Amino acid sequence: MSTNASTGEVLPSSQSSSYETDKERGSSTSSGNEKTAGALKTGKDGTILQPQPSDDPADPLNWSWGKKHLVLVSLFIGALLTDGGMTWGATLIEAQAAEWHMTPPAVEQSLSGGIFMQGAGGLLVVPLIQRYGRLPVFFWSQLLSFVMVIAAAYASTYGGFTACRTLQGLFNTPPQILGLSMIHDMFFFHEYARKIGVWSFGFLLGPYLEPFISGLILEKITWRHDFVVLAAFYAFSLIVVIFCADETLYDRSKSGARPNQPSGIVGRIQTLVGITGFKATGRPSPAKVAGHLATISIRPQILVMSLGFYMIFFMWAIGLNNTLSQLVKPPPYLFSNTAVALLFLAPMIGGLLGELWGKFFNDWLLGIHTSSARRSSLPGLNKSFKPEVRLWAVWPAVALAVIALVVIGQCLEKGLSWVGLAFGWGIYGFATLAGTVAITAYGLDCFPQQAAQAASVINFWRTTGGFCVVYFQVKWISHSGAAVTFGAQAGIVAASSLAVLATMYWGPYWRAKFPPPKAEN
Repeated sequence: MSTNASTGEVLPSSQSSSYETDKERGSSTSSGNEKTAGALKTGKDGTILQPQPSDDPADPLNWSWGKKHLVLVSLFIGALLTDGGMTWGATLIEAQAAEWHMTPPAVEQSLSGGIFMQGAGGLLVVPLIQRYGRLPVFFWSQLLSFVMVIAAAYASTYGGFTACRTLQGLFNTPPQILGLSMIHDMFFFHEYARKIGVWSFGFLLGPYLEPFISGLILEKITWRHDFVVLAAFYAFSLIVVIFCADETLYDRSKSGARPNQPSGIVGRIQTLVGITGFKATGRPSPAKVAGHLATISIRPQILVMSLGFYMIFFMWAIGLNNTLSQLVKPPPYLFSNTAVALLFLAPMIGGLLGELWGKFFNDWLLGIHTSSARRSSLPGLNKSFKPEVRLWAVWPAVALAVIALVVIGQCLEKGLSWVGLAFGWGIYGFATLAGTVAITAYGLDCFPQQAAQAASVINFWRTTGGFCVVYFQVKWISHSGAAVTFGAQAGIVAASSLAVLATMYWGPYWRAKFPPPKAEN
């Protein structure tokens, strides 16, 4: 497979071979195809690798399976602590309200600043990623997040606590942005959806796993010590980054040339803190990267999907995470802290099932369309795999999200069994993961050489929705009732799917008219 530089379309293996044959031999005979294919590097199953790796052992595409997945594990752990690190306090609101003599909805607003800064921070960090490298940004994000959580745990006032949490949101967001770039750096096209699924499972699992943990241990310790436990998780992530992560930024436009990586402990420290990246030459300036980011953010192929659909689709997931304890602790449910924590198991299980489903469904979807394109690659037919194919995976997610919101609203309104509430939340967890993988993979296909920029735009609109919902979710339920509120949210999600339909229809035209800027590195 190869990539059409002007449209971002990914070409199937046979078409890539035909193109090379036409270019190099001036014919499209089968013998020409066989020779060209034979000259290309393939996987063990015969898949022609795209992009083609260099002959340099330092090329991340040539790393061993173990090294690649060690880096992916470090990304997964960091991703767990992005949204998860912010929602850690969702089950602690009542305890904080009692200490500060405030209402729980007022204390809940301490989350909104950090959630907003996750989106803004994602945009700010892209120039640093492209200029100084992936690893230094990853290292500093975990270190500074650790410091901010410790500061929040011992803040004496609500204002000081909120300031620390806001800075935590700014510093902890890079794993949500780095992931797409590092996956693009290390893996091949046919592996993207599966690896994106693993990475996105981390930042989608975190908002459920970490309130689950914080709620369970709150029965035994104070909310301040609860935050010290969160700081310990950041410390663990920092240690994993130091010993397991590596720099994946590699400029293959220079025939495998790469800045000399210093060796030994001193060299490792220099790479971690960014000295090596600072000394590197030939990389774009932060201003140039910021300019590219600005132009990418308004391209319709990513803006319509991110703003028109994904922000709305994901908004209600964050709303549920941050307000659920306030909905099930009063009658008729009267949940304890432990019961609230256990309820978070439902979306975790749903997300896990969504990850497993996405792995097989996306591979199947890619396989049948690639096979179709291959069958169409006959003389006179120049068909190719289009990134919009990825978006077929969004439709099951939309249908399940609508069902889930209606079920949750009816259960809360009528005081039905908590089993129905858990079932609805689990379905929504499944839907959010399935939809996220499809949208993120589409963004990478559209902007394969600008993965960080694409990820930051998607992340910005996702977190913007989460920032907004904190201010009106509880008030809306109090005013209109849970059935009307969640029913309306289901209708809004269904209506927002028109953005998906528009992108599937006009996406090829948009990509041709508004191609990606020139690759930066």
